Amino acid sequence: MTDSLPAILAWLEERRPEMLALLEEVVNIDSGSYDKAGVDEVGERFARFFEEHGVPVQTIQNADFGDAIRAAANSSGGGNRPIVLLGHRDTVFPKGEAARRPFTIRDGRAYGPGVCDMKGGLVINAFVLVAFHRFGGAPAPVVALMTSDEEIGAPACQTLIEETARGARAVFNSEPGRPNGDVVTGRKGALFMRLEVFGKAAHSGGNFAEGVSAIGELAHKIVKLHALTDVEAGVTLNVGLVGGGQSVNTIAPLAEAEIDLRFVTHDQREAAMERIEAIVAEATTPGATARLSIKGAFHPLVQDDGSRALFETYQSAMAEAGFAVEGQFAGGSADSGFTASVGCPTICAVGPVGGKAHSPEEYLEVDSIVPRAQGLARAIIRLGGA
Repeated sequence: MTDSLPAILAWLEERRPEMLALLEEVVNIDSGSYDKAGVDEVGERFARFFEEHGVPVQTIQNADFGDAIRAAANSSGGGNRPIVLLGHRDTVFPKGEAARRPFTIRDGRAYGPGVCDMKGGLVINAFVLVAFHRFGGAPAPVVALMTSDEEIGAPACQTLIEETARGARAVFNSEPGRPNGDVVTGRKGALFMRLEVFGKAAHSGGNFAEGVSAIGELAHKIVKLHALTDVEAGVTLNVGLVGGGQSVNTIAPLAEAEIDLRFVTHDQREAAMERIEAIVAEATTPGATARLSIKGAFHPLVQDDGSRALFETYQSAMAEAGFAVEGQFAGGSADSGFTASVGCPTICAVGPVGGKAHSPEEYLEVDSIVPRAQGLARAIIRLGGA
């Protein structure tokens, strides 16, 4: 099976201009998580790419968020449990961001919304899949799964991701490689929540005592919620968005907040949620009530024996090409937490090297695209001897 490796590596090396051209196309398409049309447009571009190369592709429709795209390469291997190349097409940026700062390359770095998080990873996944479709050599079927809603906790795609991982041999998630070239072997889990507080409206001058301030109650709850943070233990809680009120001269009948909880273990999540729910239930302001809802959730990426072996396989594949790669723990969450949580060996951040994701300074190291694609291909072939 390894007879195809030289051809795959050479083909990927020759495809650098095409990789950059495809990356430019998809970066210049707005695809914020709630922009279904934009996320689907990116998916349609990748679907056309697969079809142009004769790779079977399937669109898994979703009414509310972007559709999922799944493509599968022919395999000369005998295994029937696929090797999954995972990635998401959505970004955190608003409509019009691509027009304001389109794809550019300056001093060896590519810039643009989502260039490293994670459209660059999708590009190498697509080219690696096509390479195995053309030349064979994979020890099992290779499947690319391109999801649509990772940045908001995968409300539509979580079940699909977990179902895919349960039947898989391994998952390579092509989130951006760390700025120093390392990959990610552990991640925090996360919960995204909405807190609504209900009070009673009243005129702030004429009937002040009749009102119940939802904003005042929310302020008390925010202080208590932030006090749950334990940085050393890896548990953080951030109220990142707040809103409420009716008018400046009205006691606020409604207030709301968006909450981000991060944790390292499932036990930490359960303990934090017990305390959060107690804060929500207890009113400091007489007459105020509150309601908590979960908008999205990520499982932590915990490295078990299978994931450790997969990392060592990838590490040795990169070393063969002259690149020293270590594993890092990341505070950010990703779809790789879902795949690891169902017991599938998983490694994250095998995409091109980049940094400053979710900001206007987000960048991708152009010279890392081909080596990371080749390293991924080498690792897939090495799984034949694992």
